[in-house]
Amino acid sequence: MRPVLAVERLRKTFAAEIVLQDISFSVPEHTATVFIGASGSGKSTLLRCINLLEQIDDGVIKLDGVDISAVDADPDQVRQQLGMVFQSFNLFPHMTVLENIILAPIKVQGIETERAIENAFQLLDRFGLREKADQYPDRLSGGQQQRVAIIRSLARQPRLLLLDEITSALDPVLVNEVLSTVRDLKSEGMTMVLATHEMGFARQVADEVCYLHQGRILEWGSAAQLLEAPRLAETREFIKRVHDAGRL
Repeated sequence: MRPVLAVERLRKTFAAEIVLQDISFSVPEHTATVFIGASGSGKSTLLRCINLLEQIDDGVIKLDGVDISAVDADPDQVRQQLGMVFQSFNLFPHMTVLENIILAPIKVQGIETERAIENAFQLLDRFGLREKADQYPDRLSGGQQQRVAIIRSLARQPRLLLLDEITSALDPVLVNEVLSTVRDLKSEGMTMVLATHEMGFARQVADEVCYLHQGRILEWGSAAQLLEAPRLAETREFIKRVHDAGRL
């Protein structure tokens, strides 16, 4: 089967610095690919390239076989098929939870207001946040804000969901409620690409784990193989550092 996402020999630089080099991987439908690696390894930049928030220097990014990195590709049209959740939530502070969720379906996708509201409440019910619909983001906990950000992405019915270090800005007590939401999405078959420092979470949701080191995919494999018995010394050292920091 053709993968939902295929990245081929992607290269990205900032000025003279090579940030991503020779990145190739594919994501089959209903699977989760998790990128791990130290801060500065290029994980967030990679997700931003996939979402066309950063222009690549070389390579190809395909979504359902279509080259979305082509010069004539329409980024706005491409992003209608992608959902992206950032580590800093990025909710509009002057809008209620409901308004945040329905904005893109109405303004970008042209969905009727009544239908967008109905869909939003279905998602809020699904994730136990219906009673927060009329509240503003600053009245929510960090975990609730991140779950609303996930719901906002799901409201657009994306083909692919990109999750960028979605727990890094959260108090440890709140991390699990967000990870539980992602585990639910995984069990329902959502196709995802994630960047995370949470190795235990990666072990639970990943079909494939990719270790990104200095802008290259150094090692990849199943969660069990890569996290339990990595082949390369660099990967073993990274896993040890994460383990010592208590994030495994």
